Amino acid sequence: MPQLGESVHEGTISRWLVKPGDKVTEFEPLLEVDTDKVSAEVPSPVSGILREIIAKEGETVQAGAEIAVVEVGADGEKAAEQVPAPEPAAASPAPKPAAAAPAPAARPALQPVPTPPPAPAPVLDGGEHRYSPAVQMQASELGVDLSKVPGTGIGGRVTKKDVEQFAAAARTATPTKPPAAPTTATAAPLEGDQVVQLTRVRRLIAENMVRSKSTIPHAWQTQEADMSGVVANRNTNKAAFQKQEGFSLTYLPYVMAATLSALREHPEVNSTFNETELIIHRDINLGISVGLEDTLVVPVIRRADGLSIAGLARAVNDVATRARNKQLKADDLSGGTFTVNNSGTFGTLFSYSVINPGQAGILTMEAIVDRPMAVNGMIGIKPMMYLCFSFDHRVLDGLKAARFLTSCRKWLEAVTVETPIY
Repeated sequence: MPQLGESVHEGTISRWLVKPGDKVTEFEPLLEVDTDKVSAEVPSPVSGILREIIAKEGETVQAGAEIAVVEVGADGEKAAEQVPAPEPAAASPAPKPAAAAPAPAARPALQPVPTPPPAPAPVLDGGEHRYSPAVQMQASELGVDLSKVPGTGIGGRVTKKDVEQFAAAARTATPTKPPAAPTTATAAPLEGDQVVQLTRVRRLIAENMVRSKSTIPHAWQTQEADMSGVVANRNTNKAAFQKQEGFSLTYLPYVMAATLSALREHPEVNSTFNETELIIHRDINLGISVGLEDTLVVPVIRRADGLSIAGLARAVNDVATRARNKQLKADDLSGGTFTVNNSGTFGTLFSYSVINPGQAGILTMEAIVDRPMAVNGMIGIKPMMYLCFSFDHRVLDGLKAARFLTSCRKWLEAVTVETPIY
């Protein structure tokens, strides 16, 4: 199991993309892994034939643990490259002489490390077992006491399959009781209803949103920005930009640039409330909401204030492309200090967005709509856009939030056709 991020030490195998006997190619996807931060495809580190899958789907394993055996080399000899893998079972009926010989000094790197028999689940100080978030969630759903579940995973760790089997055995051993009447908090599915199991990512999003709304006192403001200059600048540059960069220039990088300028002007917005102190971050690591087919992720562009409008556009295209191809790493989703959301691409006019825990606010750009406006005593048609700002009321009061929002609006309204994007 590879290290999927600086702060990620284990992952749950959600799906193997190949089966034993299949040919695998270096750098091509081998399996899908879920962590508490991201769902990602793991590429094969070598080319060869997949001989054995050790860690099954649903198992949670530590980084560096054995998950599969790949045979490399076209000569068919024992040249097993481990990913990494444990010692093959000793029940071979006719072992080859080479396999029975002592470990040769010439090829020490190919000698697998024997896997010890399952041991009790590791215990932390204070006597608490260490369980993965996926296992804890599974146990909570099934009403299982994890301290009673024997672990069959690597090092005696409890896996999701262990929890499921323990719950199934408990149901078999427990006499059937009449079902309790459903309460108002839990709706039992009716005939014809569709029951859709929550994905791991959706569960984590739910937990994060509940934590945000239960710990952060949200407040909200909005201002309307005249986007005439931004629209004119984009129309002037979009053809040349498309030809040079290979993708479209959108309005998002302009709003990002406005946000970064306002964050430098009001650094307290780029901060974290820490109960007894306010941590004002030196770097601006801007999170950008990216909508996928069935979920939403917020990859982070680090030190974004050092980028031009074109540079911001490149960064957004990069993280959005990798998100849709399941190539984001856990570190791509951590360390954000402020977030920009672009729900206006779907036509929304007002949004009350939920703040990412650890941040002081989130700015949402809405749809740009032509509206009649009073201009020098006359009625004119202007492309207008609402900027919606959700903020942590422990960090910012209404006046500071309004000043930040005003700075964003004024930056956008100061853009002209001549404003450089590079």
